[in-house]
Amino acid sequence: MAKILRLILGDQLNHRHSWFRKKNDDVLYVMMEMRQETDYVTHHVQKVLAFFVAMRNFAQLLRENGHEVCYLPLDHNDNLQKLDKNLTRVIKKYGIKKFEYQLPDEFRLDRQLKEYCEDLDIDSGFIDTEHFLSERSGISTFFKGKKGLVMESFYRHMRKKFYILMEGEKPSSGKWNYDEDNRKKLSDISLLIEPKRERVDVSALIPLLKKQNVKTIGRLDKSNTLDWPCSRESALRGLKFFMDELLPNFGKYQDAMHTDSPVLFHSRLSFALNTKLLHPLEIIHAAQKKWEEDPETYGIAQVEGFIRQILGWREYMRGVYWAYMPEYSSKNFFNHKRKLPHYFWDGKTRMNCMRHSIGQSLSHAYAHHIQRLMITGNFALLSGIDPAEVDAWYLGIYIDAIEWVEITNTRGMSQFADGGIVGTKPYVSSANYIDKMSNYCSGCHYAKSKKFGKNACPFNSLYWAFYERHREKLEKNPRIGFVYRTLGKLKDKDKILQQAEYYLEHIEEL
Repeated sequence: MAKILRLILGDQLNHRHSWFRKKNDDVLYVMMEMRQETDYVTHHVQKVLAFFVAMRNFAQLLRENGHEVCYLPLDHNDNLQKLDKNLTRVIKKYGIKKFEYQLPDEFRLDRQLKEYCEDLDIDSGFIDTEHFLSERSGISTFFKGKKGLVMESFYRHMRKKFYILMEGEKPSSGKWNYDEDNRKKLSDISLLIEPKRERVDVSALIPLLKKQNVKTIGRLDKSNTLDWPCSRESALRGLKFFMDELLPNFGKYQDAMHTDSPVLFHSRLSFALNTKLLHPLEIIHAAQKKWEEDPETYGIAQVEGFIRQILGWREYMRGVYWAYMPEYSSKNFFNHKRKLPHYFWDGKTRMNCMRHSIGQSLSHAYAHHIQRLMITGNFALLSGIDPAEVDAWYLGIYIDAIEWVEITNTRGMSQFADGGIVGTKPYVSSANYIDKMSNYCSGCHYAKSKKFGKNACPFNSLYWAFYERHREKLEKNPRIGFVYRTLGKLKDKDKILQQAEYYLEHIEEL
């Protein structure tokens, strides 16, 4: 009879964790599908199903390796749908003498488990997830005593620490960062490669969600399949496909957007990475190896741009999360209060860029970082949407969204609600940037070149109105002083601001 109960959360599917290195007959592992987790925001249907499939696959893997597993499906008679209640029931049922868990990556779960253990009348303990490349306190420690946070300096520290693309103490290619080579528009669609499809059949799980009245957004394709890696094996196949087929063009076009492909050259490994089916170092080392073996095909700008996202940005944003939570989740620098318009939920808008970005999000539970930052996020910030509304939407709609990575990108990078902790300036733009990086403006109902008047692109007038509205908070920012100099000389300024006011009053009709 098992004496130790070990909890595995849905994003802790790390087969290489030290817990699993050897079979222990005194250990019972517990995994749960819970309404607590399906309901804290309204999730994309593909996200809920992908988590359930991945969890069930992992439980089966543990059993095949000789471990004892207690798995509570969503409709199990013993499932009380709350983490603490389920744990108490399992502890009592199996006569457990000690409870152990891996440190959660979300603050709400971390606090819930700490409080639960404080009230337990048996021993308890926790262990690291053994996944991330820096400690929770990594950012706080690294920037202690410094004026502000700078991702680039942290990224260089991580390059040195793990000796990635390094030669001695210097970058092996001579430069640390190739960001300036990562901003090309895709003009030649013949370069596009059909993405690898996994086709995970989830038809048996759909009735489960309906029976339990789980509210979701988004949609499945007609075949009721998921196009996401939900097992270690499928994640490795996805990794190989990206390295072999997509990485050669990734960096060059990582900021590009195109109506012919929602994926372009992006890896779509984030769900497997964030659920820990893949380890960040195995991905980073695979990319570095490609460059070392074939630098002509795998240019340094492609490889460095990809590695920077994982070794730099991902670790950095997690560090910011743990340094500033829970206060971070309520920051609202601009005091924005507007509700999300209906088209964030149904994609029905005449703005071509928004229709494509939201439409593919509803269809695939996916959009790449520039679509999130410079289309939907850009529009939300320009329109004065409440960052809490934006948080809930991003956290729900994207399959890779877990709060530690979502909220710092959304409330920080995208909405500047943190007042400059993550970003040094708001990331907003007019139609000019959108047209520069995509083909979205072609055939749009709105005219990209018009700032006011009939069919003028909303992004243009909203851009200038945003800066006018927040002049007091932004005018002294050294990175955007030029904007206010331009605004002061802007021809037809009053008409542009009136156009923005009209669009905000009729935001549901855009």
